[in-house]
Amino acid sequence: MLNETDYLDEILARFVDVGVQGATVLDSQGMASALVSGGRDFPLFGSLKALLEGARPYNKTIFTVLDSEELVERTVSAVKDVLRDVEHPSVGFMFSVPISKVYPLSQSR
Repeated sequence: MLNETDYLDEILARFVDVGVQGATVLDSQGMASALVSGGRDFPLFGSLKALLEGARPYNKTIFTVLDSEELVERTVSAVKDVLRDVEHPSVGFMFSVPISKVYPLSQSR
């Protein structure tokens, strides 16, 4: 999840540099932002509204499938390098999940 969307192009360029062969980028919105901007009054989120004032309500979610732990590490390092000087505490986050199998949906020839 990338909250500082100004860095998206640079991150994707670095993906190419380290060998990532593809990624999908989705527009997304966090739950707190959706609740606060939805106009519903949630007492628990009242203080969140103050925190979110001036924050960007939308972010980018980047998905990619990487076929080796080495490529995962290079990709994580590349993203951290791009964002190394960002002081905003909630610039975003990364996580990985194991994928046991990928099923292409196109017909093989």
